[in-house]
Amino acid sequence: MSISAVFVAKLADGTQLAQLLPAIALDSIETLLSVMAASMLVIATFSVSSMVSAYASAGSTATPRAFTLVVADDASQNALSTFVGAFIFSIVALTAVKNAYFDEAGLFILFALTVFIFGLVIVTFVGWVDGIARLGRLGSTIEKVEKATADALKRRRDAPTLHGIPKKKSQAVGQALFAQSIGYVQHIDMTAIQSWAEEVDARVVVEALPGAFATPDRILAYVSTPSGDQSKIDYTCIVESFQIGDHRLFEDDPRFGLVVLSEIAGRALSPAVNDPGTAINVIGKLIRLFVLWNEPTQGTEEKTPEYDRIEVPLISVGDMFDDAFTAIARDGAGVVEVSVRLQKALRSLALTGNAEIRDAANYHGHLALERSRKALDLKEDLAAVEAAAQLHVVTHFRR
Repeated sequence: MSISAVFVAKLADGTQLAQLLPAIALDSIETLLSVMAASMLVIATFSVSSMVSAYASAGSTATPRAFTLVVADDASQNALSTFVGAFIFSIVALTAVKNAYFDEAGLFILFALTVFIFGLVIVTFVGWVDGIARLGRLGSTIEKVEKATADALKRRRDAPTLHGIPKKKSQAVGQALFAQSIGYVQHIDMTAIQSWAEEVDARVVVEALPGAFATPDRILAYVSTPSGDQSKIDYTCIVESFQIGDHRLFEDDPRFGLVVLSEIAGRALSPAVNDPGTAINVIGKLIRLFVLWNEPTQGTEEKTPEYDRIEVPLISVGDMFDDAFTAIARDGAGVVEVSVRLQKALRSLALTGNAEIRDAANYHGHLALERSRKALDLKEDLAAVEAAAQLHVVTHFRR
């Protein structure tokens, strides 16, 4: 784009614009381009060092599992791209000017482009400074994790079976397909599985959802055909439809976001950090996420399943509660303010009207209370937690 801009400016020399445009001194353009070339390289280097520091801070203050969200910050990447692009433009334009490539009209167009890019750099830099001050901070990292988790929960809430059909409670039958590599299931290509199943007239029952840890003895899916003869069927397409990688991803794995938030709270409750306020903040965000999960679905999956040959299991609400609250209840059992806040949070979730959420909330409220009884020494602290837990039980009973 920089080289193209120089040639576009040169095209003005073949027109009558020179008679209409003011004359621009060659030295002024050279000076401006020289300043930009020198400063943009310094700013780009500074931005890289700031981003690296922010990434390291995110991994040490929150959890390394949140690194992928922090490194994907669009504002910092766009700012760095702008600085490097301005540096390249200044070098290309300065080379053309030094070699007397332009006449008067071309110099004016080049000057206008330079002023525009210079203004763009200033605006980008001011906005980026505001963003880099937050990048890598604990609060910003928690917000990014919450947003990524909320997006994943919305997608799974609207398509609880990934646009397939719900898996039957009976034991799946057919040819078991095992993972060929070790790692986490990151994505399932439902379109490829559906096309393959239609081609061979088969039905597929998914056993490993995104987030599951795949090993050579882990069953990914079962395949069954009406005839029952599956000796000549090639199952490579099905196995390859399960994308397996070294790390869990947020996009198709809503439970992973809950795990990351729980890890952030657990680290905040460690004796080395001793930050119960962060744990209380995380508990509030977990309430918001489970309420979001309980909102009415926006999809039409049950009426018109897109992949009618694929059975997919639903995510267990109990497993989601285990991911979200077990670590917080364990690490915060000896912190009275965290224990009380956790009991109040579980009480709120028990009143959402969802039977699965209610049962999971009551179960984890009981576990959290038992942990607090073993961890709290002062009877007044324990009485506060028991009062919150008793209110939880009484409220649910009245309901």
